[in-house]
Amino acid sequence: MTAPEGRGIAGHEHDGSTFRILHVSTGNVCRSPITERLTRHALIDRLGDPLGGGLIVESAGTWGHEGAPMETNAELVLADFGADFSGFMGRELLDEHVIRADLVLTATRDHRAQVISMGHSAGLRTFTLKEFTRLVRAIDPATLPDPKGAHGTVDRARALVRAAAALRGWLLAPSAEADEVNDPYGAPITFFRSIGEEIQQALDPVVTALTGVPARR
Repeated sequence: MTAPEGRGIAGHEHDGSTFRILHVSTGNVCRSPITERLTRHALIDRLGDPLGGGLIVESAGTWGHEGAPMETNAELVLADFGADFSGFMGRELLDEHVIRADLVLTATRDHRAQVISMGHSAGLRTFTLKEFTRLVRAIDPATLPDPKGAHGTVDRARALVRAAAALRGWLLAPSAEADEVNDPYGAPITFFRSIGEEIQQALDPVVTALTGVPARR
């Protein structure tokens, strides 16, 4: 499906060398910026490469505050983890973001539904973050492509998304809330920090599966 006239780009094209991860929340000032920057930080930790071996990480919001900085408490959470919070600007989720994304990870099921409703065959590559973590934990890493070699990390990432999509109907969440990350907007720093830890714990197995490299402890 192509983007509606006047928005987005003409199609979802790949040159085989990149894999684009899109994190989605509501305002793109709290949860998705934290998740975006923690993902980048984890990729640098494992691969020593700001580009993550061809993995491009970005974020947007379904009611995104276009051009807004992330919340100060979100910056403080990222600083706790040693992650870079500089230069961030919020974005409204557009068709082009969904079209270009190889994997969309959302904060909640409502966000997931909104992304899928935009079309662009997004259903098989859109998950809540915690849903994707749960599915990834059930995938044998030995069944994924070796991340070494030309485009190895990118090929591995694409195979991981396909495997997770195949498991979705078989491996169900223990509860609806188990697949969600609550919104800390307007909350005190203590709640932001608990959400940051929640996101970090969900991301760790995902980035390990994507790269084939465990976190340095």
